[in-house]
Amino acid sequence: MTSMSTKTLPGRGDTHEPTTARPVRGAGRGRVALRSTARGRQTRAAWILAAPFLVLFLAFMLLPVVWSLLMSLTDTQSVDLRTPLNVSFTGFDNYVRLFEDEQFVHALRNTAVFVLVGLPLTLATGLAAAVALNSGIGRFRAVFRVGFYLPVITSVVAVAVVWKTLLEPQAGLVNTVLGWFGIDGPAWLADTRLALPVMIVMAVWRNLGTVMIIMLAGLQSVPQSLMEAAELDGAGAWQRFWRVTFPLLRPALLLTAVTTGIGYLQFFDEPFVMTDGGPLDSTLSATMYAYNQFGNGNYDVASAAGYVVFVLIIALTVLQFRVLRDKD
Repeated sequence: MTSMSTKTLPGRGDTHEPTTARPVRGAGRGRVALRSTARGRQTRAAWILAAPFLVLFLAFMLLPVVWSLLMSLTDTQSVDLRTPLNVSFTGFDNYVRLFEDEQFVHALRNTAVFVLVGLPLTLATGLAAAVALNSGIGRFRAVFRVGFYLPVITSVVAVAVVWKTLLEPQAGLVNTVLGWFGIDGPAWLADTRLALPVMIVMAVWRNLGTVMIIMLAGLQSVPQSLMEAAELDGAGAWQRFWRVTFPLLRPALLLTAVTTGIGYLQFFDEPFVMTDGGPLDSTLSATMYAYNQFGNGNYDVASAAGYVVFVLIIALTVLQFRVLRDKD
């Protein structure tokens, strides 16, 4: 940078003429050096503040993920802790063994049924509840909101234990009520045809509140002027919902579909508490299969099963983004 200054010229009395001062040699470099030093301090401070998170992330997130991937490509049965470098890599043999195991294929099919049936039911009932609340249930709206959302904040284990007690064949409340009408209630969780549907119903009931709250927020953000304009154009209630409201709900629908779908693919707590995967593996899920393999010491197969679930989660998420993304 340069600066303007005045200087008295010899022989010209008090006349002063502005002249351009020469830049001080090294001043620009000094400012650049100061800026570099300040930027370096900020960078070091940022790294210091982020260091605890980075250490925890590397230790408890990234390292286990990479280690699990390596184990899925390794024969862990031959690993000796005294010579950990003598690990035999087997490529995709564990994945081949996995899909040759009928129990895993059965668990994968149960997980697929749980997602393909449970996810649409959850979205549909959550949207219906949100529309009903938004249309006006009057002074009972707050009561319904609490009632629908209460299962979400309740522990999954507690919910599963309560449902197991209610569905107990001999002394459960459900079969007792059916008995008042002369109906012989089935053994809900001991029947291979009913155990998985019961868990789907329980999962829909438990996740309904989350979907409802997000959908309700989406409904209340729809501009009223659009609805009035559509009504003036002669659109009926269904047309206003389908042509105006539903397209504006796509972001909320995408969010709930992705989060709920990921949770359903990791279906574990309910069968673990209620049926232990039975009867006859009718409620065994892919994550529960991985858990059992890990408990039996088959770390390689368990890791491979975990990565199969991971790939399914990625595939389902990409599919939902393609179907539900806002094309506008």
